[in-house]
Amino acid sequence: MSRLYVIGAGTPTPTPQRFGTAYVVDTGSDLVMFDCGPAATHKLVKAGLWPTRIDHLFFTHHHFDHDADYPCFLLCRWDQSIGREGMLKVRGPTLTASITEGLIGEDGVFAHDWKARVGTPVSQRVFVNRGGVLPRPAPVVDAADIGPGSVIEGPDWLVRSAEAVHVQPFLDSLAYRIETQTASIVVTGDTEPCDSVVDLARGATALVSMCWDHQEAMQECGEAPGQTGTTGAALMAREAGVEKLILVHRGPGLEGEESEARARSDVEAIFDGDVILADELDVIDI
Repeated sequence: MSRLYVIGAGTPTPTPQRFGTAYVVDTGSDLVMFDCGPAATHKLVKAGLWPTRIDHLFFTHHHFDHDADYPCFLLCRWDQSIGREGMLKVRGPTLTASITEGLIGEDGVFAHDWKARVGTPVSQRVFVNRGGVLPRPAPVVDAADIGPGSVIEGPDWLVRSAEAVHVQPFLDSLAYRIETQTASIVVTGDTEPCDSVVDLARGATALVSMCWDHQEAMQECGEAPGQTGTTGAALMAREAGVEKLILVHRGPGLEGEESEARARSDVEAIFDGDVILADELDVIDI
């Protein structure tokens, strides 16, 4: 059985319940993370997932609600390491490699932090007390840009990417499908309903889909292009033939019991599989 941790189930608009996007899939051998939105590192720990256990991170795109906590995650993971953890591998659309270098490279905006921790005697002592051996290494991350159609393999999992239609040409966006030995999970990222994401999701066990708002509200206010709402997610799930639809990236319009009940009713009128309106820190067996 694979397990999905919903670390962030929100949007750029903070609410008391949700803010930003991040998910982790436990494949059995690895914890594979998708996106790293606001406070993701702290929420990882609240979910019982220590940052040094994450060796693979995939970005759907580089809006802040999907990557704002990346500097914190990089620095925390490195700071808490003792030099024997696996190298972090980061993949995502255009800008992934340059953002990583710009954060923790030799001249990155946070280079002052890690250089101080490498060189200061008390920081060296903390590192040794944790089990590290001096000299303390600088952070090294394997970060690379990928595009649609990329395939990345792990020991018992495989990730495929496809184009997601969001805010092109300003930012490239990807959806991902992770295949484990027991399940297939598709993460749409931010997208409007589109053939590329439906094709990626065909026959999947679960579709983790953005759901910004009630579809008719999005149509009326002009917020439908580049985004998916309630019935849009349901139609993609039905066309792809998935077993389970997990609604995430829920905006403030989907807060409250009455709004959630209406959203569920609209989705279930179209899609007859399992429907989950996900909350942060939900753990879903798939």
